[in-house]
Amino acid sequence: MKSLTITSHLEVYDSLEELPGNLQQLMQQAIKVRDTAYAPYSQFKVGAALLLDNDEVILGSNQENASYPSGLCAERTAVYAAGAKYPEAEIKAIAISAKSMKHQVISPVPPCGACRQALIEYEVKQEKPIGIFFMGESGKVVKANSIKDLLPLVFDNSSL
Repeated sequence: MKSLTITSHLEVYDSLEELPGNLQQLMQQAIKVRDTAYAPYSQFKVGAALLLDNDEVILGSNQENASYPSGLCAERTAVYAAGAKYPEAEIKAIAISAKSMKHQVISPVPPCGACRQALIEYEVKQEKPIGIFFMGESGKVVKANSIKDLLPLVFDNSSL
C-alpha cells in the first residue's frame, strides 16, 4: 500500500481592497450581477464574473427553477455563456460572490462540486490554470491559482 498526500495552496485576503485593481473590478462585477440572481427558493444569490484572455468579461448569476435540477449556478451560467460566445478564448480568472437573503454571509463561498467540474473542463481544455477568487457578501476573499486546488483529483477526458 502507498499513501497519497494532497495539498492545495490558497491565499486569503482580508478584504476586497487588498486585491489588485483589475481583480477588485472583476469582483465588483460579480457582486453587482449577484443581484440579478433568480433565487426565490433558496434565497441564496450568487454572482460570477469571468475574465477572458481577450479582455471580455462574462457575467452569470444563479437561476433557480421550481423543478430544482433545472436551475443553474452562477459559475456555470457564466462559463457556458463564455464558451458559446467566445469558443476560442481562454478564461484567465473567475470572481464569485454569494449573499443570502436570510442571514449575512461573511465567510468565502467556494463553487459547488458541479461548478468545479465544469470549470476544470475548461482549464484542461485551455491547458492553462484559471485563477479563482471567491467571497461572501463582504469580508475575506480566497484565491486559488487553479481549479485543481479546489478539485485535486480531477475527472477529465483522460479518465474516459
